[in-house]
Amino acid sequence: MMTESNSACELCQSPGGEPIHQGELFRVVLVDDANYPGFCRVIWRDHVKEITDLNELDRMLMMDVMWQVEQVVRDVMQPEKINLASLGNMVPHLHWHVIPRYTDDAHFPAPVWAETKRTPSPESLLARQEKLPMLRKKIQQRLAAYK
Repeated sequence: MMTESNSACELCQSPGGEPIHQGELFRVVLVDDANYPGFCRVIWRDHVKEITDLNELDRMLMMDVMWQVEQVVRDVMQPEKINLASLGNMVPHLHWHVIPRYTDDAHFPAPVWAETKRTPSPESLLARQEKLPMLRKKIQQRLAAYK
């Protein structure tokens, strides 16, 4: 049910990316970011700001799903590093970013929200984008038991 507090929330009004898995309490989406193929979000269904707003079992579920997504992103995308972030400064709706990072990406080693350091090669980006169908499939398989 939409309330006054979440009627303007982007993550309440839209999926926040391409839906890959929809559970009762959360969803996993693939973010459309040309510089970061494989960038996923784990988004809690209800409008809450902080993970401590959840009860203990829901916190454990959120973290488990985030770790499952991280593992699949690592396995499929083969990044140099994974960045995990839960900021919510612009969208106060509980969600985690799972971002594959590479030494040649646009911001490495700085955060993806920092000033751009370089333009990634089109070949590198294409090679990463070609892995997205497998990433979608593997996340769906990994989370199939999560209802």
